[in-house]
Amino acid sequence: MPLNHSETPKKKGAVRGRESRDQSLNTKLTRAELAAVEAASQADGRAPGEWAREAVLKAARSSSGALGADPLMTEIVALQLFLTNALSTVARGERMSAEQYQELMRNVKINKHRAAREVVAQYAVENAEEEKRHA
Repeated sequence: MPLNHSETPKKKGAVRGRESRDQSLNTKLTRAELAAVEAASQADGRAPGEWAREAVLKAARSSSGALGADPLMTEIVALQLFLTNALSTVARGERMSAEQYQELMRNVKINKHRAAREVVAQYAVENAEEEKRHA
């Protein structure tokens, strides 16, 4: 029995502040697939099971049902939008005024999330087609 309310028995293996992992997901792999998972997990410095859990959750989060773009992808797309528009002005031999620059920055900020989602969606379509070809 705990001596006070702050002393509670710990579950073996439970990590403080996180829900207990009590569900399993099983799969079968070829030897080559297992070797690839082991190599990737070793390169990442994690156990194969931990690495696989993170890979599965990452894929689930980026599936078409939860389609979005991570912040890094969003900023990369924003940079692409900015450079495409700014360099097209330079390529035409024109100068960009301060007002034009501010408008360009506003447009990039407004459109970067939508553009990044479109890029991610296109990659998802291409990956699905690639998986179908290899199935």
